[in-house]
Amino acid sequence: MEYRRLGKAGLKVSALSLGSWVTFGKQVDMRDAKTLLKTAYDAGVNFFDNAEGYEAGESEKIMGEAIAALGLPRDTFAVSSKVFWGGDKQMQLGVNAKHVRDACDAALTRLKVDYLDLFFCHRPDIDTPIEETVRAMHNLIQQGKVMYWGTSEWSAQQITEAHMVARAYGLTPPTMEQPQYNLLHRDKVESEFAPLYENFGLGTTIWSPLASGMLTGKYNDGIPDDSRLNLPGYEWLKDLWTSDDGKAKLEKIRQLTALADEIGISVAHLSLAWCLKNPNVSTVILGASRLSQLEDNLASLDAVEKLTPDVMEKIEAIVANKPAAPERFGQ
Repeated sequence: MEYRRLGKAGLKVSALSLGSWVTFGKQVDMRDAKTLLKTAYDAGVNFFDNAEGYEAGESEKIMGEAIAALGLPRDTFAVSSKVFWGGDKQMQLGVNAKHVRDACDAALTRLKVDYLDLFFCHRPDIDTPIEETVRAMHNLIQQGKVMYWGTSEWSAQQITEAHMVARAYGLTPPTMEQPQYNLLHRDKVESEFAPLYENFGLGTTIWSPLASGMLTGKYNDGIPDDSRLNLPGYEWLKDLWTSDDGKAKLEKIRQLTALADEIGISVAHLSLAWCLKNPNVSTVILGASRLSQLEDNLASLDAVEKLTPDVMEKIEAIVANKPAAPERFGQ
C-alpha cells in the first residue's frame, strides 16, 4: 500500500480507502462488512469513510459494530463522518452550529469511537454563514472530538472563504475536500481547485472514482439487474446514464475498455490508476458490495506503472475533456 499526506497535514492516509455509500446498510450486512473491512485493513487500508446521511445512520452503525468486533487498534486507522442530512426534522439538516455538534455526537455513538479523524460538511449550506460553520468545527477540534475537518462538494470560493474566516478569527481552517473525481468528471479537482493546493495545501478524498460503476465496463452492453442503478431510491442515477449525455459517455467507456485490453489490464484498474496518478489526490475511496470486487479494486495499485505517458495521451484523446488550466495574472 502507498500512503499519502492529507494535503499539507501530517496525517498519512492509504492511497486507496474504503467507503460505505450505497453499500453498508443497503447491500452489505454486518457479517459482510466485517469481511470487507478486515480485507481492506489487512491490505494496508487505514481510512474508512462514512456519513450520517448514508442509509439514515445505519451505515455508520454497521461500520462501528464491525470495527469493534474486529478489534482494530484505534491508533491504526482513521474514520470519518459527514454532516448535513441527519433526518427529516428542520434541526437535523445543514451545517449550522447546533446540527454540527449534534451530528458529531451521534456519529461518535454509531461508530463506537471517542473521536472522528475526519469530519466533513457534506454540502454547502446557503442558510448558514460560513463563519458559524468554521467556528462550530473549530470548537469540536478544541474539545478533542474531531482531528481534522473538511468539506464535500464545496466550491473553491466557499473553501477560500472558510480559510479567510479561520485566519481572521484564529480558528481551525478546513484541511480536506471530498469531491467527485473520475475520468468523466474532472473540472473541479483539476481546474477549479488548482489554486487551493498551492495556497492552502488542500487534501482530497475523492469519491466515485469509477463513476458509480460505469467505469468498470459492466454497463457497456446494458444495465445488469443486480446493479446499483436498479436499487430503489437511486432512479436518479439510472436516469443520468440513460440520457443522451450518458450514452455518449458509455461510448467513451467502451473505447477505454479497448485501450485497457491493449495494455493488459481491466478498464476498472485503468480508471482507478488514472485517479492515483494525480498528485493532488490524497486517497481514492473505493466502494464494494462483494469481497471479490474489493480485492480486484485493491489490485489497481499495480496498474499505475502501466499508465505511461503514451497511454495517458491515448486516454486524453478518448475522453477529450481535459479542463483548461486556471488563468494566472501576469502571464
